[in-house]
Amino acid sequence: MNKKKLDARAIAIIGLLMALEIILTRVFSFEVPFFRIGIGFLPGVMIAMMYGPWIAGITALATDIIGMTLLPKAMFFPGFTLSAVLGAVIYGLVLYKKPKSLGRIIVAVLLVSVIVNLGLNSLWLSMMYDKAFIAIFPGRVVSNLIGTPLRVALIYLVVKSRVLERYLQPVL
Repeated sequence: MNKKKLDARAIAIIGLLMALEIILTRVFSFEVPFFRIGIGFLPGVMIAMMYGPWIAGITALATDIIGMTLLPKAMFFPGFTLSAVLGAVIYGLVLYKKPKSLGRIIVAVLLVSVIVNLGLNSLWLSMMYDKAFIAIFPGRVVSNLIGTPLRVALIYLVVKSRVLERYLQPVL
């Protein structure tokens, strides 16, 4: 297994992406009780593509806890932290050191949408708000039917714009 050392530059890039994720998620997103609309997922996906699933999972854990500490929007619920870690790991497993094709991006986003967003996050919301899972699920399905293609498009645009290769080549 080829392990890449995290040098100061890589740690700085990860830190900047984590800060960007916190700001995009906690400040520049629209949130209602059962779903969030925003682009805060993109920095986490970039970390997963550049550094792999385990670094992505650890940074997702740290980002979620730091974000909740600095800019809480609701009460802390550890299930959402688990969801953040699992989503980051899924993106890393599907996209790290693999061709960034549209098909692979679709698979990654679909897995996160079904397992994390529709599955786990719906469960956490039903537990938090003491609502029946079936009562909140239809709205979450609609939200993900709209959000999934948008997430695919945004990730694909980031990949095709060559931002990762142009500015972050030494870490890839």
